[in-house]
Amino acid sequence: MSEFFSDVPVFESSFAAVTRRGRHVVVALREPALVMSTCAWNGGTRSDVRFLVNHQSCEGAKDQARADLINGLGPVGYQAHVCAELGLKPEETAVMGTAANMQYLGVATRTWADLSVTAIVTAGVSGNAGSAGDPAHYDEVNGAWVKTSEKAETCELRRDGSDVALKPAGVAHGTINTLLLFSSPLNATALARAVVTMTEAKTSALLELAIGSKYSTRLATGTGTDQYALATPQSGATLRTWTGQHTKAGKLIGDAVRAATLEALRWQNGLEASYTRSIFHALGRFGVKEAVLKELIAKRFSSDEFELFVANWQAVIHEPQVSAAAYAIAAVLDRVQFGTLGSSVAHEALLNQAALLAVGLAAKAEAFAEVRGALATKAFFSRRGEGREGAEAWVASRVVTEIVAAAMVAGWRLKWRRVDGVMSPKHGDGDATYLGGRG
Repeated sequence: MSEFFSDVPVFESSFAAVTRRGRHVVVALREPALVMSTCAWNGGTRSDVRFLVNHQSCEGAKDQARADLINGLGPVGYQAHVCAELGLKPEETAVMGTAANMQYLGVATRTWADLSVTAIVTAGVSGNAGSAGDPAHYDEVNGAWVKTSEKAETCELRRDGSDVALKPAGVAHGTINTLLLFSSPLNATALARAVVTMTEAKTSALLELAIGSKYSTRLATGTGTDQYALATPQSGATLRTWTGQHTKAGKLIGDAVRAATLEALRWQNGLEASYTRSIFHALGRFGVKEAVLKELIAKRFSSDEFELFVANWQAVIHEPQVSAAAYAIAAVLDRVQFGTLGSSVAHEALLNQAALLAVGLAAKAEAFAEVRGALATKAFFSRRGEGREGAEAWVASRVVTEIVAAAMVAGWRLKWRRVDGVMSPKHGDGDATYLGGRG
């Protein structure tokens, strides 16, 4: 075992040694510990676990054969498979599986007085991010996953009831796995409350990055396959009995988990501030997709205009004022679906933000009233509705994408309209047609 634990050091303390070996991150607990985890085998709350493992079991895309193999093993077989590869005893080990790369883990430690909290996170959200309460399409019946709607992907029945803890076949990849280690003891109540604080911190990181759900128009709170393993010493000088936000212990958990989650997402998915400035990141959950947006813009531009526009595509979709307006449009749509704004008020607010997008792209704020007036003449809102139903109707009918396309065309043409009101031949005729239609 000494050879194995000399591989790649990740973290070390008197309580635990954490190392990485290829597709595995292994936590060796150096003293008796109280462990709480979602692991399919040796999960729940236990005092006999000595090793915690985070394991990349397959690739994140198009690796269904390996995912099927793992699913076919069931929890017992999967546990034996991973432990055999690492030379660990299955009865002493708790294992989490993921498609995330172990080299992309995030690590953060926060300390107060005698207590240190270390979070070690792997995270991927590109395929499976969701919001609690999103539509679900599977149920578990007699040890088998069964479809509850036609939206569910093909799902094979299980051979027996032993593998019920594994996700259904065909579920999109994306998982946030969190290892959380404490230097001083927590009682069972504090350990259970730490799960709440840890989850809030993870969600806080997703909200900071504006990660959208893949299953609804809401912002994501996690993925459907997130897991965790927490470990705390069974003895020590100071026992903590509560880990809520008002306590220093809760503060340490929140800071460490949030930082480690952000780091892991940066490495695994390239999610950092500059990436999230994209108009598609801001509005993707409302149906604004690159191919459709380009299609709509192409219909409004001449071929020469469109060629030039697309050649500068990355600069346009990341332009700071465009990004600000796109996030403002998303905020308006959120307030519609949550009932803060009625649809008639929302129409005006969306037109305002679309006009700001256009004049921001053009760098001509003084043209706001002109652009706002021109956009208001277009019949974007033929479908009306209130609350979530109204917002979803706009998404389904491409209203949001239509208004963004019109605003981007307006902004681009306005940007290159000469001061005397005359456009160069490549950019249209200089009158209100710069807001749409071929120049």
